[in-house]
Amino acid sequence: MCGITGWIDWRKDLTQYPSVLVNMTETLQARGPDASGTWLSQHCALGHRRLSVMDPENGAQPMIRKVGDATYTIVYNGELYNAPELKRELEQRRHRFKTTCDTELLLASYIEWGRACVERLNGIFAFAVWCDQEEELFLARDRLGVKPLFYAHLDGAFLFGSEPKAILAHPDMKAEIGAEGLAEIFAIGPARTPGHGIYRNMAELKPGYCMTVNRGGANVRAYWKLESKPHEDDVDETARTIRELLQDTVIRQLASDVPVCTLLSGGLDSSALTTLAANFYKETGKGVLHTYSVDYKDNDKHFKANAFQPNADAPWIHRMSEFLGTNHTYVEFDTPDLVDSLKAAVYARDTPGMADVDGSLYLFCGEIKKGATVAISGEAADEVFGGYPWFHREDALNAATFPWSLALQGRIDLLHPEFADWIKPREYVDRRYAEALAEVPRLAGETGQQSRMREMSYLNITRFMPTLLDRKDRMSMAVGLEVRVPFCDHRLVEYVWNVPWEIKTAGDREKGILRRALRGILPDDVLTRKKSPYPKTHNPAYAAAVRAWVLDILDDASSPLHSFIDVPKVRALAETADETFNLPWFGQLMNGPQMFAYLAQVDVWLRTYKVSIQ
Repeated sequence: MCGITGWIDWRKDLTQYPSVLVNMTETLQARGPDASGTWLSQHCALGHRRLSVMDPENGAQPMIRKVGDATYTIVYNGELYNAPELKRELEQRRHRFKTTCDTELLLASYIEWGRACVERLNGIFAFAVWCDQEEELFLARDRLGVKPLFYAHLDGAFLFGSEPKAILAHPDMKAEIGAEGLAEIFAIGPARTPGHGIYRNMAELKPGYCMTVNRGGANVRAYWKLESKPHEDDVDETARTIRELLQDTVIRQLASDVPVCTLLSGGLDSSALTTLAANFYKETGKGVLHTYSVDYKDNDKHFKANAFQPNADAPWIHRMSEFLGTNHTYVEFDTPDLVDSLKAAVYARDTPGMADVDGSLYLFCGEIKKGATVAISGEAADEVFGGYPWFHREDALNAATFPWSLALQGRIDLLHPEFADWIKPREYVDRRYAEALAEVPRLAGETGQQSRMREMSYLNITRFMPTLLDRKDRMSMAVGLEVRVPFCDHRLVEYVWNVPWEIKTAGDREKGILRRALRGILPDDVLTRKKSPYPKTHNPAYAAAVRAWVLDILDDASSPLHSFIDVPKVRALAETADETFNLPWFGQLMNGPQMFAYLAQVDVWLRTYKVSIQ
């Protein structure tokens, strides 16, 4: 895993601007703490920061290969999980390799198949290849968007980077934001619209998309999308197929030349991946698997069950670690650490995010990094298999909006009236929701309920899942930890996408087909445990700390946040809220104290990035 950046300019000789490229590259140092590299030609400059996972002694980037009169240069962030198959096929086509890293494989794949190479890749990736003969840059991003990639057009120049901060480091790029970007921050929130870069002139290359940049301009196209077709397998065959796909992808994703661990919450998803990984370790003699979990000081005293978090994780973590014999590390944070992490999380994302959910993950990954470089995590299972409560609630199913936007009016009520009139949050969310529904690949003959569940699955896979993948990538890579997500294997996602809802909920349970696929692998009590999300603190000291922080911001006349919020309303809430305060913010996953934490993050972001409003 790494960080990549680059600059194309047809009007300048970029060999005269090495310091600009170095500055852009060094913003990504946390993503790649092991090595740095830059490459400059007249009109193309590429930068790379490396986190060594495969073949640490070789594989330096940018990597260059000459074929005839053409020279190809690549910068790449990711992992290819079908590297053995690719290598065999390329060797049959007379390619020879100097390293065992997948960077060389990817470059050879582009040289052999050109733009069509992306259709052959199984993995997580964002990469760019420059061909000097054609004077063309090719960029691509993995199908589900596990690895990020942003770009910007500036008066004849083209910039790209793994994170916005790399692009913002260019002297011609300003941290400006308009009404649409602000609507993303205050109305859409962390569930950012795919392709939106927030900052003016900046965009995100969408998951499953690639693009070319040459003297004729830029061309963006989709190389992968979900396709709807009839599902022919019965329940038992469906469960067998899911089990086989999951076993195969976990084994593929355990490949590494550095230590690998798993994140273990004791829930269905993490327990499944950990069990498959532990079994593989035992079968292949790799030794004891290391596992990690996170919790908060005094959470056992303050935990209160709710629909989204019906029970605490700790007993289940112990249950699974004992069952598998893993070497488990319990990581625990106190309130001061969590509050401090909110600022670091903003810089990791380059925007406000999921408040303490981001901050605690940043801290958690920092602790994991002390013992491992690669971690396996259970993201995406709930989006792919329909596990969230909103898949099963009538109010969410019947609402003409995103299920995480049911609390939108509460957010609007806290905005400054003139600002709300400018960004029109309700209209903006409605437009984005309509756009999402228009993309859904329909299947002829589906009933109203079947069609609605397909819509819900699409919204979750293409709108909510990227939020969690972005969070996991940015918080983990901010401390140089690579996280792999087996439930995002595109073969698994494609297959489950067409499984009818009545089979997905086999046994009248959420994620019922996944539970059936895991029979005999997990203990029965873990197999039937209700979903519990990533843990958050229930300590009232945290709520008090973020309320006090917001009150300090409200007392600071120089705070840029004042222009966007109804200061008297927010002050009244902050002054009167107690430990029972539970105003929904961005759906049930962020509520109560997270509202104050989010506003504090917005203030940090506006100040740190010196954001100007246009």
